[in-house]
Amino acid sequence: MFSQLLSGTRRGARLARLLTTAELRTWDLPPGVTERAEQIVAELAANAVLHGRVPGRGFRLRLLLGGSPRALHIEVTDARGDRPPVLAGNAPDGEGGRGLLLVAGLADRWGVVPFPPAGKTVWAAISVVPGDPVGVSG
Repeated sequence: MFSQLLSGTRRGARLARLLTTAELRTWDLPPGVTERAEQIVAELAANAVLHGRVPGRGFRLRLLLGGSPRALHIEVTDARGDRPPVLAGNAPDGEGGRGLLLVAGLADRWGVVPFPPAGKTVWAAISVVPGDPVGVSG
């Protein structure tokens, strides 16, 4: 397990992705799993900073490997439980609104749970298929 509190800034979101990359390289996961996780963390951390930010509070990144079947679990917890994530409400040519669509496409499962007293955790899971060199499950 890896867990880190980060500042609710763009720098904190960038650091979340860099820390994920560094940590997962030590876990001996298939490259495809690591690449998908990097993108998912980038999107979830950006959302935490842009939409889940409360002044003076940061967000938490947590990575867990385990379960049956084996999966990498990614969690990003922010302080704004009053703003549930929304899938692509913007126009297709808009500048934003597609982050969770990317998460949904890259993750095998994802969801949102409340984080009392006032926050939320957006989570995603990527199945780790033994012997799969790219980590893509079917």
